[in-house]
Amino acid sequence: MSAPAQLPSLPAASRRRTAAHAGAGTRLHWWALALPALAFGLLLLLLAGSGEAHAAAPDASGLLQVSRQLLRAVG
Repeated sequence: MSAPAQLPSLPAASRRRTAAHAGAGTRLHWWALALPALAFGLLLLLLAGSGEAHAAAPDASGLLQVSRQLLRAVG
């Protein structure tokens, strides 16, 4: 039966330095908060302005036709 291995401990100065640097990586950059707020505002403006939207033309677009064909082929 083997005895458990004991790992060498770090010197006290090294432990303090590691603890001091551990919190430095948690700071956020200014754009980490600004970009989601800007995206939310732009999406809110898009939703607010959608009341003026007009109905689509009677002929279906190419994307709509392709999606219908795909649904027919799968279903």
